[in-house]
Amino acid sequence: MNYKLILIIFLPLLLIGCDQTFTIKNENLDLLRDDKYRNSGFALIYNDKLENIKKIENRSLNIYHKSLKRKSMVKITNPANGNFLIAEVKSNKVKFSNFYNSILSPRIAETLDLDQNEPYVEIILISKNSTFIAGKAKTFEEESKVAEKAPIDGIQINDLNVKKKKKKIITKKNFSYSIKVADFYYKDTAKILLDRIKKETSIKNLKIIELSKTNYRLLIGPFNDIKSLRNNFEKMDLFNFENLEVLKNV
Repeated sequence: MNYKLILIIFLPLLLIGCDQTFTIKNENLDLLRDDKYRNSGFALIYNDKLENIKKIENRSLNIYHKSLKRKSMVKITNPANGNFLIAEVKSNKVKFSNFYNSILSPRIAETLDLDQNEPYVEIILISKNSTFIAGKAKTFEEESKVAEKAPIDGIQINDLNVKKKKKKIITKKNFSYSIKVADFYYKDTAKILLDRIKKETSIKNLKIIELSKTNYRLLIGPFNDIKSLRNNFEKMDLFNFENLEVLKNV
């Protein structure tokens, strides 16, 4: 009997059958991935009162990040107003809560006009061969050197087209954020992880959203205050997800 021929015929069928028996640890094979790193979430704005955090110069364009390589260039955007800038990862060895996607210098927070109580940002890694970074690199280097030597209020931009200073209108905002666990190809695998989270944690408000027939998003929330959002985010440390995100108004 030609056992090699039989093996060739039935091996694919065996492998297909094995796909159904993956444990939750292998669920990452089903995750929808984006090659370019991006993350939306809350940043921590550096100040001298932070304990055991290496100093970031007030006027620098530097950030601390947990996973991006040192000297990586990133685009940081404030989704609330569209303001963005280019920053550099100073270190990925600084320890801070996983709830924060980065630690920003005060100058970055000021330039982006971040809400100090809700410093919500989007971070996108920029590859070195990107046309975007090529056009901004020289400006970044020159501006960074000047800014670090300047006093905290030493840089001003005057708009000659503005004759009268407008009053800033402050509107009351509703706090509503959810935790994006992951996107999956199949609803069944999203459901497996949802059930495991319910079983192994005290997290209750989970849901699966169908974005398309091949894209199912597992969310936790929404949360109406930052304390409960952070508590539930930190409970997810048990599962060692590399890129949990915080999404606004979903």
